[in-house]
Amino acid sequence: MTGEGGSSERWLVQLPQQAQAPYRVFVNGVRQREGVDYTIGGRTLAFNRPLVKEGRLGFWRWLSMFLAITGSYRRNDSVDVQYSADGRDLLATGLDIEPPDRQGAARHG
Repeated sequence: MTGEGGSSERWLVQLPQQAQAPYRVFVNGVRQREGVDYTIGGRTLAFNRPLVKEGRLGFWRWLSMFLAITGSYRRNDSVDVQYSADGRDLLATGLDIEPPDRQGAARHG
């Protein structure tokens, strides 16, 4: 599978430590399909399309959003996973997204 523009880059999301299959994966509330929208490798979900998670908001970004200043909203994808653990169904919301550029830095730094 390749991402947009023929890239082989992957956006990674770590599964919760206690998570057991089967998994139900959602991006922005939309159910994703394994093998089509993402793949699983060990405890990691790999997406072949760009996902963006906005970091913690600084004062000025928060203020501009509060005041509804035009252009203050940015894309903020949310990856949620429903899974089993100890016989219970659980839901992990807003999991961290690791973009391709951070993956290279982690390997080389």
